Amino acid sequence: MGALLWLLIPVVAAVMAVLYAGWATRNRKSGDVAELAGYARFREAMERTHSGSDAA
Repeated sequence: MGALLWLLIPVVAAVMAVLYAGWATRNRKSGDVAELAGYARFREAMERTHSGSDAA
């Protein structure tokens, strides 16, 4: 019985690794549009901030 328990440890670890790999490689494309729009707003704000400071 002890040998079966020692065999169970790597089997459980392998199952957990497969589950983690599936979770880590999931499709996360849904949030990119909002994030890219926020980055575009950030760039525009930074350009406006620097446009008036060149006179110094």
